[in-house]
Amino acid sequence: MLKKIVSFTVLGAVLSAVATFAIADEASLKKAVEAAYPKFKVESVTKTPYAGLYEVFMGGQIVYTDEKLTFLIAEGRLVDPKTKKDITGERMEELTKIDFSSLPLDQAIKVVKGNGSRKLVVFSDVDCPYCKRLEQNELSNITDVTVYTFLYPIEQLHPDAANKSKSIWCASNRVKAWEDWIFNNQLPKTTGNCDVPLEKVGQLARKIGVTSTPTLIFSDGKRMLGAQPYKEIERALAAAAKK
Repeated sequence: MLKKIVSFTVLGAVLSAVATFAIADEASLKKAVEAAYPKFKVESVTKTPYAGLYEVFMGGQIVYTDEKLTFLIAEGRLVDPKTKKDITGERMEELTKIDFSSLPLDQAIKVVKGNGSRKLVVFSDVDCPYCKRLEQNELSNITDVTVYTFLYPIEQLHPDAANKSKSIWCASNRVKAWEDWIFNNQLPKTTGNCDVPLEKVGQLARKIGVTSTPTLIFSDGKRMLGAQPYKEIERALAAAAKK
């Protein structure tokens, strides 16, 4: 009995030492990456089960390196040859998840389709052609969803987008104004003065790493970029509803 206790104690000590070494190793690698790339914030460093590779999440993307930072693999995809799973894609989904309940939905245009039971957030630039395509060709085919649209003008690309966003937001009926713009390319003829949350939305976008439009966020916190086919959006909505 004593021998068993001693054996378990030794085993526990060994496992603890291994875990401590791994943490220390990841921490030192994090410091090395930060020193080499001071302009980027390193969110996490995680050892993968693949050939001594370490996953580094920095600057909103995943890169790979070894324990000594002798190389850096950027813009590459790590794929498991047995399961054919896109490991990088799955990890990006996890690392960029959003706490949906924390989003300030009162700063978005709320459009209810059908029973509105499912939830979807869209960051949209009024002058972004892909945003219009998303609304016209994809979201128009989806029902039983409440869509919250954050007006996010990217002024470097569309200088007049902020003014158009203000016109839509301050309309007496925001939903109608938004749909008139999306489907008929018509802005409200008259709008009043109101507080427009464009600056707050911009701060939110930067905080959660939204850098392009359209960006979709589902109720399970996962995101989707671009005007993806409505079947893909429907699949993501269904998956989110199960969680």
